[in-house]
Amino acid sequence: MNRTVESVANYPRPPLLEKCSGHVRVVIANQDIAVSDYYFRVCETFHPPTIYLPQESFQGGTLHSVDGRPSFCEWKGLASYFDLTTSDGQQRRSKAAWQYQNPTEDFSVIARCVSLYPGQVDACFLEGEQVKAQPGLFYGGWITSWTIGPFKGDPAHPELI
Repeated sequence: MNRTVESVANYPRPPLLEKCSGHVRVVIANQDIAVSDYYFRVCETFHPPTIYLPQESFQGGTLHSVDGRPSFCEWKGLASYFDLTTSDGQQRRSKAAWQYQNPTEDFSVIARCVSLYPGQVDACFLEGEQVKAQPGLFYGGWITSWTIGPFKGDPAHPELI
């Protein structure tokens, strides 16, 4: 697929939210734990897009709610977290995914959608390309060949951390 190259420095603040057609796969231990033909992406200045999948895209038994403190995003609201596993409950990835169950009005379309940290699973594929995880442990951006940085979280760019 030919995509237009996007510089994350040109993404807006507040972030852009858009629905996209395209195939997405998330893999743990050679098992597709989530598959969808559409996704939502949130594009914010100096971040690779964060991808949100409909909760129904996840195979049964792969999403496990986590008790504990939610996090807060000034744009989307309160996020709660999930552990991810294979469908048999094995290969647990702690707090690897999150969801805004009651997001702000501007982000209401991602209610009941789930995002995840690509670095916490074995592979994520976006429109046929295996993505790279955004640097650092805090952000959940999906880096593809059509998104260019520098990216927030990259220790080579401390001015963005």
